[in-house]
Amino acid sequence: MTHPAITPGRTAVITGAASGIGFAAARALADQGMIIAMLDLPGPQLDAAVAAVQGQAFAVDVTERGAVAAVVAAVSRDMPPVTVLFNNAGIGMPSSALADPAKWDRILGVNFGGILNVAQAFVPGMLAHGEVGMVINTGSKQGITLPPGNPAYNVSKAAVKAYTESLAHEVRNLPGAKVSVHLMIPGWVHTGMTAAAGAPKPAGAWTPEQAVAFMQDRVAAGDFYILCPDNDVSRALDERRIAWAAGDLTENRPPLSRWHPDWADAFKSSLSDL
Repeated sequence: MTHPAITPGRTAVITGAASGIGFAAARALADQGMIIAMLDLPGPQLDAAVAAVQGQAFAVDVTERGAVAAVVAAVSRDMPPVTVLFNNAGIGMPSSALADPAKWDRILGVNFGGILNVAQAFVPGMLAHGEVGMVINTGSKQGITLPPGNPAYNVSKAAVKAYTESLAHEVRNLPGAKVSVHLMIPGWVHTGMTAAAGAPKPAGAWTPEQAVAFMQDRVAAGDFYILCPDNDVSRALDERRIAWAAGDLTENRPPLSRWHPDWADAFKSSLSDL
C-alpha cells in the first residue's frame, strides 16, 4: 500500500536531497515512477545524487526566499504537477543557550526557516492543482524531549513540530483540499549529520533506506506523527520518553527532569517494565 500522492509521472520535490534520508527518499520515489526535483546546496554531492537518481537538480539555499521562489517558478514551468513535498533539509551542530548567536541564526534559518519558506512556496500550488498531494516535514525527537547539548537544534525542531501541526490543521479545514500533511520524526539514522563521513554504521542505527520505507508505510496508513524506532530504541521506549517530557509540565517537575539529579533515578525506574 502506498499513499495516493505517490503517482508515476508526477513530481516529488525533496529538500536536502543530496544525502541521507533525502537522497534515500529521492531514490525510492524515483523507483516508483515519480519525477524528482532535488533541492540542496550546490556542489559535487548534489551532482552525484542527481546523476544516481536521474532527477532534476536545483542548487539552492532554502533560507533564501527569492531563490526558493525561483525554483517554484521553474518546477511549475518545466515539470509535471507536484504531488509530494518532502521538506527535509536540515543541519546540526553543538550550541549553548547562552552563546553561539551565529550558530543559532544558521540552525534556525535552515531547520525552521527553510521548512517555512519551502512550504509556503510550494503548498499553495499543490492545493490549487486539485490532485491528491502529500507534504512531509522532517522534525526530530530532540524537538520533543529536548535533550541537553544542542539547544539551537532542539528549538528549531520544536518549531518544525508546532508549525507542521498548525499547517495540517489549516490545510485539512480548507474546502476541497486533497493534500495531507505529516511530521517525520526520525530515530537514530546513519547519515552525514549523525556520523563522520565514511564511518561504519553502528549496530543501533537504521539506514536512511529503512527510515524512508517506514515513512512510506506510515503515511500510507494515514499517520500524522511518523515516529521512527531504530535498532536501539523501541516505540514503547520513545512513548515513555515523550510522556515523561510532557509530565514535566503537568506534574510541575523541573524542566528536562530526565537529566536532573533529583529526578533521573525516578525516570529510570519508570522504565523498569520495558
